[in-house]
Amino acid sequence: MSNSPRIGLPLLDAAQAQKHVTMNEALARLDMAAAARVETMALASPPASPSEGDAHLVPAGATGDWSGQDGNVAVFLNGGWDFITPWAGWRLWVASVPGFAVYDGADWQVVSQPISPGGALSALRQVEIDHLVGAGATSVTTAFIPDKAIVLGVTGRVTVAITGATSWSLGVTGSPDRYGSGIGVGFNAFAHGVTGSPLAYFGASALLLTSAGADFAGGTVRLVAHYFELSPPRSV
Repeated sequence: MSNSPRIGLPLLDAAQAQKHVTMNEALARLDMAAAARVETMALASPPASPSEGDAHLVPAGATGDWSGQDGNVAVFLNGGWDFITPWAGWRLWVASVPGFAVYDGADWQVVSQPISPGGALSALRQVEIDHLVGAGATSVTTAFIPDKAIVLGVTGRVTVAITGATSWSLGVTGSPDRYGSGIGVGFNAFAHGVTGSPLAYFGASALLLTSAGADFAGGTVRLVAHYFELSPPRSV
């Protein structure tokens, strides 16, 4: 009997007897892979009383029924442990972290910030707008930076060439060049402003574009605020 190349699902043979057995095994393995969730990634040996369908990432040096299965996904099916060999890029939710782990071809790596037992989260995020540059010496965006965002930097890309000005600065009121100055006006010119120290914004905040050489006459800039967000525990 042959298996599928990725998840190792057993394939039906021609004129095979008891086809439902093979089909049910394949569906059970597919059920686990599609659900994309495991319970743990650090248990040194199988749990004493697993439930049907429970899955775990097998750590290095595991013992008992998991011995020799380092890095594989152990699934409890039909009263015993079955194992799926991972492929690079497979991402699973690990309930005990909690957070996502990705197999990089050699090891499982936690790739998202863990969530606290109460649901609190520390997360890197970004918010993007397309800003129409108005005529004048300055142009102010909407207040798109969220309240309590800890901004790491702001980037931008000119999507419609800016006219009038010969260059421009990007910042906020009181610090007009915080995220760059001498920025180009041509199509695809870009801003790459890194905050020297992460800066918290209290209240939704706008960005300020300031012209140089002459007043703005028009154009469009795509702006992205890259920030760190702290989310409190969920309601109880």
